[in-house]
Amino acid sequence: MPSRAEPAKERGKPPLIVILGATAVGKTALSLELAEEFDGEIVGADSRQIYRGMDIGTAKPSAQEQARVPHHLIDVRPPDGQMALATYQEMAYAAIDDIQQRGRVPFLVGGSALYLRAVTEGLRIPSVAPDPALRAELEAYAQENGRAALHARLQEADPDAALGIHPNNLRRVVRALEIVQTTGRRKSELEAASPPPYRILKIGLDLPRALLHERIDRRVEEMVAHGLVEEMSALLSAGFSPDLPAFSSLGYREIAAYLAGGATLAAAVERVQIETHRFVRHQYTWFRRMAGIHWFSCSEGPQPAIRELAARFLRQDCG
Repeated sequence: MPSRAEPAKERGKPPLIVILGATAVGKTALSLELAEEFDGEIVGADSRQIYRGMDIGTAKPSAQEQARVPHHLIDVRPPDGQMALATYQEMAYAAIDDIQQRGRVPFLVGGSALYLRAVTEGLRIPSVAPDPALRAELEAYAQENGRAALHARLQEADPDAALGIHPNNLRRVVRALEIVQTTGRRKSELEAASPPPYRILKIGLDLPRALLHERIDRRVEEMVAHGLVEEMSALLSAGFSPDLPAFSSLGYREIAAYLAGGATLAAAVERVQIETHRFVRHQYTWFRRMAGIHWFSCSEGPQPAIRELAARFLRQDCG
């Protein structure tokens, strides 16, 4: 957020409001309220909501919520499709620019830290050609030793990159190791930044950890009650492999194991809850590395201060 010492420089830039926070913290509800109040549209920053047919397990905004406010970068890939970070960044910039050109306010909303950083910091993504043989070798290592073991190799080779990648995200772990082993340099060293021409307000939502865990546990149970098992069953019946990178997201792999007879439903639900608690810690590790976030506790009920901050920002009167 610009200081009062830099008003002229910043006031020539179009605004972008970012709403971020951990899983289940309340980003969707706040983004809808603010977007309705300030004539905005929402650009998703969630690496799993991009997939069609994965609605319940990703807590995707409902059809009714999407009808309230236009949404972008949701349902843009099939489950067996891919979304390179550079592609997401390009699509996000195109959506944001289009929204701004139509005189509306873009809201970048999500919990995928790398997506958020790619847009707000203008990361320049390393250009390293794929090495199919090396990828096959790394994937075979993960198959034999487990994904956590491969992630441990990344932690040793490139600790900064490992912080931003969940151990279950095999495709991104493999890619980061591929970059290190191909170039001899860490992915984090090759990444540079070219900040986009936006005036950016970052709003972070938080909850006391115990309360957030309770909300996560309740959400997982509600997902199952609302059809998560049936959703995963339908995806498998449509011919999608349970080993797809898209299904490394929390919930889908555990439900696939249940459907295959490898776990009871109760055990699968408990595993999703435990893994989501761990993922939240991972998310906040990355959020702490992002500068300029205005944090608000959702445990305090309605937040007039958030609306006032957004209104002031859009009036270009931020201090």
